[in-house]
Amino acid sequence: MPERIVIRRESPDQPEVAALLSGLDRYLQSLYPPEANHILDLDALCAPEVAFFVARDGTQAVATGAFRRMPGAADTAGLAYGEIKRMVVDPARRGERIGARVLAAMEEALRAEGCTLALLETGRHQVEAVKLYERCGYAPRAPFGGYPDNGLSVFYAKAL
Repeated sequence: MPERIVIRRESPDQPEVAALLSGLDRYLQSLYPPEANHILDLDALCAPEVAFFVARDGTQAVATGAFRRMPGAADTAGLAYGEIKRMVVDPARRGERIGARVLAAMEEALRAEGCTLALLETGRHQVEAVKLYERCGYAPRAPFGGYPDNGLSVFYAKAL
């Protein structure tokens, strides 16, 4: 992948970032019923417990990802975790391993904050996302954080 890709924390409240997120929302809506889409909206992405990342090629936003800091719960044996959210790569840039780099940047930031666990929920029809997470070391796990076991979601964990 070209080294010109730079990944850093940014505000999600930017037009080109919003366009990527809107594309992701349309894609998810084409795959799942509304009750099965667990999307953080712009207000939620701007919350203090969320870290939002943008991958840029020069000035062009080509991917995003976020994590939400979550307290420990019974389904995590009391361990606080970072929940991976809003991962998207511009469809024209897929196959360049940008998503893996965004994920690695978020994991590094979580480790720097002392977090030792990353969890995520994704949809079973998002084959590319499932492959990415498994390739990056995420292992299947049971539902967490109040997500329903609806047969459409798959859940993953990675020790950091």
